[in-house]
Amino acid sequence: MILPYVYLTYMFISLYFLFMFLFIYLRNRKEIFSYPEANKKYTVSVIIPVFNEEKTIADTIKHVFDIDYDLLEVIVVNDCSTDNTFKILQNLGRNYPKLRILNHKKNAGKAASLNDALKIAKTELVVVVDADSYPAKNSLKQMVGFFNNEKVGAVTCPVFVRNTNKFIEKLQAIEYRMISLTRKLLDYVDAIYVTPGPLAVYRKKALDEINGFDKKNMTEDIEITWHLTYAGWQRKMCLSTSVSSTAPNKIKGWFKQRRRWNVGGLQCINKYRASLFNPKKGMLGFFIIPFFILSTFLGLLGLSIFFYLITRRAISNFLYTKYSIIAETPLLTLDDFYITPSILNYLGVALFVLGFIFLIIVFAVLKEKILKKENILNMPFYMIVYLAFYPFIMLAAIWHMIKGKRIWR
Repeated sequence: MILPYVYLTYMFISLYFLFMFLFIYLRNRKEIFSYPEANKKYTVSVIIPVFNEEKTIADTIKHVFDIDYDLLEVIVVNDCSTDNTFKILQNLGRNYPKLRILNHKKNAGKAASLNDALKIAKTELVVVVDADSYPAKNSLKQMVGFFNNEKVGAVTCPVFVRNTNKFIEKLQAIEYRMISLTRKLLDYVDAIYVTPGPLAVYRKKALDEINGFDKKNMTEDIEITWHLTYAGWQRKMCLSTSVSSTAPNKIKGWFKQRRRWNVGGLQCINKYRASLFNPKKGMLGFFIIPFFILSTFLGLLGLSIFFYLITRRAISNFLYTKYSIIAETPLLTLDDFYITPSILNYLGVALFVLGFIFLIIVFAVLKEKILKKENILNMPFYMIVYLAFYPFIMLAAIWHMIKGKRIWR
């Protein structure tokens, strides 16, 4: 039967990536928070794309101007907001002389907004900040030193959840911490595949070289990172600082956001598919794209196995019940309560235990209190239930791709 081999392949890939992250961490744990001091004073512009962000934009701009680094200008692109965002920006402009506002008369999308701002930015480095995100005061001082290396085109940092009152927000807080540490670990093998929108610093020269952001992609932060990698630019991760961001506080908003992320990822796979295992494209073709594909579709494989087993069991029980009644034999015996252990069962338990240990390591490294009551209760739920929703999100993303629904919002 082929199923055990499929299941073993699934377990092998999962355990391989888990051990890979563990080994990278153990090898680099002493320097994981280190960052290079900048050898010069860089000129910096900040770009904030905005659409209907009246609740957060004022606080975001305040945090940007509170950054302990001399900014040449902060360019806010109002992408035809229909709420009070533009009025708020006009009022803020009176208090912040370095605030520059571009106002779109027609909605163009986030990538187009970023490209419009890039056309007028004249600095060495360009910082992109989402309109619902809040950079740490020391963020730029600790990130710009990576640009001492002329081959570095982008630098990112951990993104943490700002709002953690609701249960769905607390689960996302766990997820964001997991992502932050694994992204830093990928830095050590030149495999960072996204510079998230809440805070990313780019070398302006690198962005100009690749003609900015892709207006057709729904996850411009993933696509720009792949494009930079494709063009030979390095990406770095600074774990010693952070940015906080407002996470969706409802299941519907969370589902739409994750679906958009998956659609954008599928677009990137399609756009750069020719780079797969192409020796000229280095880590993009030999690690980033395969890793992205495997991590994206691994959940679908697990879901397929699960539904196959459930369906087979249901059909088997139906037929057994039907013919037992006809033959007048017992429907249930003591033998039915005996569970035969197998290597597959043990591998499943081992995967869960190792995954839980890695999650504890993530909390410990990022100085989060592991024994806090809500963490102890939420971590198992995150691993067993929260992550189980991801294959369904991927199915929804694939369906949207097939139907041609590629709406950014």
